[in-house]
Amino acid sequence: MEVHTVGMLSLLPPVIAIILALITKEVISSLIAGILTGTFIYAMADVDGIVRVGTRTLEVTVNLMSEKLAENSSILIFLGILGAIVVVVTKAGGSKAYGEWAVKKIKSKNGAKIYTFLLGIIIFIDDYFNCLTVGTVMRPVTDKYKISREKLAYIIDATAAPICIIAPISSWAASVISQMSDSGLNGIQDFMKTIPFNLYAILTIIMVLILCFTNLEFGQMAKYEKLANSGKENEDVMSNDEDDELSKISISEKGKVYDLVIPIGVLIVSSIISMLYVGGYFEGGISLAQAFGNTNAGPALALSGFFTLIITFLLFVPRKVLTFKEFMDGIGSGVKSMVGAYIILTLAWTISGVCRDLLNTGGYVGGLVEGSTMAGILIPVVAFCVSGILAFSMGTSWGTFGILIPIITVVCQNTAPDLIIISISAVLAGSVFGDHCSPISDTTILSSTGARCNHINHVATQIPYTLVVAFACVMGYIVAGATKSLILTWVVALSTMLITLFILNNKSKKELK
Repeated sequence: MEVHTVGMLSLLPPVIAIILALITKEVISSLIAGILTGTFIYAMADVDGIVRVGTRTLEVTVNLMSEKLAENSSILIFLGILGAIVVVVTKAGGSKAYGEWAVKKIKSKNGAKIYTFLLGIIIFIDDYFNCLTVGTVMRPVTDKYKISREKLAYIIDATAAPICIIAPISSWAASVISQMSDSGLNGIQDFMKTIPFNLYAILTIIMVLILCFTNLEFGQMAKYEKLANSGKENEDVMSNDEDDELSKISISEKGKVYDLVIPIGVLIVSSIISMLYVGGYFEGGISLAQAFGNTNAGPALALSGFFTLIITFLLFVPRKVLTFKEFMDGIGSGVKSMVGAYIILTLAWTISGVCRDLLNTGGYVGGLVEGSTMAGILIPVVAFCVSGILAFSMGTSWGTFGILIPIITVVCQNTAPDLIIISISAVLAGSVFGDHCSPISDTTILSSTGARCNHINHVATQIPYTLVVAFACVMGYIVAGATKSLILTWVVALSTMLITLFILNNKSKKELK
């Protein structure tokens, strides 16, 4: 379909979807409203006559949704397989055995949060895999220690994209390196230089550590933590999801801890090998970094999921932990548990396509940046803010830095060549920030799915934390643009975050008394 440039109207679809989602606390209808708004605007620019516009709106919506489903079919396959693995492992008693073991080893609420954080850091290879795996493994443990599903979802989300964007070997880094190379920069070497100035990613990880080691809370998160700590059931926790599927099945008493550890370990190792395989590493002639740059995470994860499911079958059925019929029934239940995530992800991909492929939202915002006459020292902070707004609106980090890296490179080359690395770091940081707090981001959706948390609750409780870090980043990038000093930048950014956290925590304690 041909792209239509409609100026400010291109911002309308994501704005409508986000506002409706926050008001109604119902994400599916909000996304549909945003999608139809965008396709209606597209149809108005495409054809004449109210009847033709209406027909064209529906036609474009269906065609675009079909395209997005086709493009992302491997991710949907992976989600279904992962849901199947979760249910099968649970039926086999692996999750129960691990939970009993973990409760013995983890002696406190803070310990449960720290283990969740560490697992998120370990699984740095891909954010999709990170979100769902960490939630699956740690949810029984965090429930045991009365940690709210909202807090679990935040820890998952705050260690997924931030660790992926600063890990040199990850699907995210591979994408950034390839785009930097296309912009005339020295791919891997310049990417490594951006890591120390990626304030949002590193500050977010520091924030999670602070929350894990302390009882510091503020905003709506404090309310949900107080509710969970009192032992009361949170009525907003997802109820028509995997937990319902699990409640219908009997759990084997033969399960061992390794019945969970082996499938998860196989999934991690096979995911890395599959990414290298899909990227052409085993054909020879390319490096590890190049293979990760060439890979396609969706097919690689689907391939690793199939392999893990086979290993899981061989682990359970021959030992008679599960019968053949119980294993196959578990696959069906697991796929059904992902239907909610399928619907939301499909709609999120579609509205992202409306913005990127139909109305050129990114091109419009990027043009505003490229055409501006800002002072050189302000480029990093402006790059952070613009990329944050764009990623929040489109629900995608990758799409955002894909649009802005070439633009910021050109702007810096013409205005402040010595700020290229800092400014690209700001773009990467802002992209993760916007993606982190956007209700239509696939990573945000998968984090709430993995934690089995109401999606809008996850967004509402997470945004105050992301804004604290973003405010610290703004102050840091102002200093970075003016001084180019890494030390001064970090002194200002970290101090700003810690002082803000202290103030908000004290305010929250007074409000909850």
